[in-house]
Amino acid sequence: MPVPAASQPAHTAAVYLRALEPEDLDFLFALENDADIWGVSDTVAPVSRHALRAYLSHASADFYVVRQLRLVVTTEIGSRPVGVVDLFDYDALHLRAGVGITILAAERRHGYAQQALELLKNHARRVLRLHQLYATVGAANEPSLRLFRAAGFRQVGTRHQWLRTPSGWDDAVEWQCLF
Repeated sequence: MPVPAASQPAHTAAVYLRALEPEDLDFLFALENDADIWGVSDTVAPVSRHALRAYLSHASADFYVVRQLRLVVTTEIGSRPVGVVDLFDYDALHLRAGVGITILAAERRHGYAQQALELLKNHARRVLRLHQLYATVGAANEPSLRLFRAAGFRQVGTRHQWLRTPSGWDDAVEWQCLF
């Protein structure tokens, strides 16, 4: 799903979203075991290659059955991954899903997250026919707060002392995007 030329900021490369492949094992292993991002992904322990192999073998399962979708973010077709975007907690009755996005630390500040989030929104609206997306972002995570605001999500609330961090408790900001 390439980004339409009209929506690409001139200073960033095109972004593509693609399905997970078995060849993504090393990439996922590095991403899932990056302790710096565990706090935003509710992870508390390393993930084994064995567990990731099992996950990859079922990653192409039907979104409507497994209630989640993970897509790899690349900068061109066939290039190495720079991140992932996720839809999770799909609710068939209310036609909504949560959104998660992770861009590798070395690949941040190139506009990849914003372009990937736009592609994911379009896919959720046009292909999956969802009515809304939502996200929970730590109040101290300024880059993610800016990302969701710029992507047209509306701040709808704050959960106080919702996220435990190494330095104490952080509020969580709730975002919503209606189609």
